[in-house]
Amino acid sequence: MYARPVNPRDAGATQPFRGGSPPDRKSVLRDWIESANDLIFSLGHLRVPLVVLMGLTFLGTIGYCVLLSVDPIDGFYQAVITLSTVGFRELKPFDHKTMIFTSLLILVGVGTVFYTITLLAATVVEGDLRRQFRRRLMMRRIEGLEKHYVICGFGRVGESIARDFLDRREDFVVIDAAQEVVERAQGLGCLAVRGDAADERTLRMAGVDRARALLAATDSDPTNIYITLTAKNLNSAIYVVARSAGDISDEKLRLAGADRVVSPYAIGGRRMVLSALQPMITDFIDVLSAGRQGEMILAELEVTSGSPLEDVPLSEAFAQAPSTKVMGVRKQEGRLVVGPAGSEVLRAGDIVIVLAVEAEIEHLDTRRRRR
Repeated sequence: MYARPVNPRDAGATQPFRGGSPPDRKSVLRDWIESANDLIFSLGHLRVPLVVLMGLTFLGTIGYCVLLSVDPIDGFYQAVITLSTVGFRELKPFDHKTMIFTSLLILVGVGTVFYTITLLAATVVEGDLRRQFRRRLMMRRIEGLEKHYVICGFGRVGESIARDFLDRREDFVVIDAAQEVVERAQGLGCLAVRGDAADERTLRMAGVDRARALLAATDSDPTNIYITLTAKNLNSAIYVVARSAGDISDEKLRLAGADRVVSPYAIGGRRMVLSALQPMITDFIDVLSAGRQGEMILAELEVTSGSPLEDVPLSEAFAQAPSTKVMGVRKQEGRLVVGPAGSEVLRAGDIVIVLAVEAEIEHLDTRRRRR
C-alpha cells in the first residue's frame, strides 16, 4: 500500500527532520566551489574577449622575451604596461623590430582591453551579472529536482496552478516563451524556464524526463497537443494533464497521449450550475479539497501487490481504522465507485480515496511492512 496525501503539506508528522547540526567544512567548501562555478558561468559572454586578452598578453610576453632578451617576468611586465597604456619607461631601448611589434600590440590589444572593461562595466551596471548568476543558480536547482511537476504556459490558468502548487509546497517548473512572463513567475518564487514548451530542449531543461507530471496549460489546443506528444516521447511514464478549449480537441489530446483532459470552460459552467442549485455541496468540495480537516487529511491509498488491503472487502480492510471514511475507489480499469459499500473487494492497482486520521494511515502501512 502506498499512501499519498492530497496536500503533502498536511503530512507533517511523516516528513523527515531537516534541521539540526551545522554544516561541516566539506559541505561549506563544496558550496563555495559551486558558487564560484556559477559565477564563472554567469560571465560566459565575457569568455571570448578575456581569452583574446590573455592570448595577447601571452603573445606580448613571448615577443618581448625574444626581442629584448629578457626573462619571462620582465617580458610579462613589459607586455602589461604596453597593453594597459600606463606609460612607464621601457626595460631596454627598442630597436625597429621591437617598435613595430609594440605598435601592432597596442593597435590590437588596447582596443581589446577597453572593449572588455566596457563590457564588464555594462554587465555590472545593467544588472546582467545578477540575472545570469540567478539563472545559473535556478538551473542548478532544476537539475536537482525529481518527481516534480512541469507547468507549460503561465497565463491565467497556469498562474492559478502555480499558486496552488506553492501553497501545497510542491516542486514544479514553469515554462513560457515570453521573458516578461518568466520574470513574473520568478517574482512569485517559481522556478521558470524561457522557451517553447513543445521543443525537446526546453522540456529537457525543465527536467521532464525526471518529472512526475506535466500540465499543458497554454491557451492553444494545437500547442498543447504538440507539448503532450513531445513530453510523452521524452518520458513515456509521465502523467499529462492537458487543457482543452472544446470537445473536438479533447479526443485529439487523448490520442496524443494526455492522461487527463480538462476544459476550464466546461468545469466553470458545471461549477456555476452546482453553485446555483446546491451551493452547500460546492462549499463542501472546496473545504474537502484543501487537504487537512482538523486532525484528518484527504489522502489516496494505492493498493499494491502484497498490501493488507489486497483481495479484502472494505469493511474488513479498515476495521482497525474506525475514523477512516472511504470517499471513493478508483478501480484498476478506470471505473470510479463513489461511496462504495463495505462489501467492495479491493484489488491490486485500485486507489482508495479516504478522509482519515494520519496515524491510522501510517498504521495500515506498518501492517503491510510487518506482514
